[in-house]
Amino acid sequence: MNQQKAKLKRRQRRGFHVRNKITGTPERPRLSVYRSSKHIYAQLIDDLAGVTLASASSMEADVRKDFANGGNIKAASVVGKRLAEAAKAKGIGLAAFDRGHYKFHGRVKALAMAANENGLKCCEPKKPPRPDQAAPPPKGEKPAKGEKATKAEKGDKAEKPKKEKAKKPE
Repeated sequence: MNQQKAKLKRRQRRGFHVRNKITGTPERPRLSVYRSSKHIYAQLIDDLAGVTLASASSMEADVRKDFANGGNIKAASVVGKRLAEAAKAKGIGLAAFDRGHYKFHGRVKALAMAANENGLKCCEPKKPPRPDQAAPPPKGEKPAKGEKATKAEKGDKAEKPKKEKAKKPE
């Protein structure tokens, strides 16, 4: 198969995989993101009625005059802010984030976070546990699957003294 066709098939499969789990409703529309090399576009879609409720992009005149290159993180965050403002004007506070086949990283993440900060709750960032909360398991319990027990936790096996090698007589 042609390499470009295979690449397109993989991209479509990833997009369908994400989109199968998300459906836009009038109360919680789907926030769909499209990212090109030069610009970024976002829209709120009601899938039940098949209607776009609000949209924003880096192609709009006031965004374009501030950013010569609409394909960067700063422009994406401005687009996210403008989309959140448009959603507020329509009375929309929640959205289902549809990243398409893109990773939640870089411009796509910046757009989502900017929309989130400006009142359109579309994604909750996953916070890793703080280091002070992660405590070692108490003695006597086995460590969780995938973790290795330290020598101190094993306890029952004492360390053996290392044997010294005998020197050869010369």
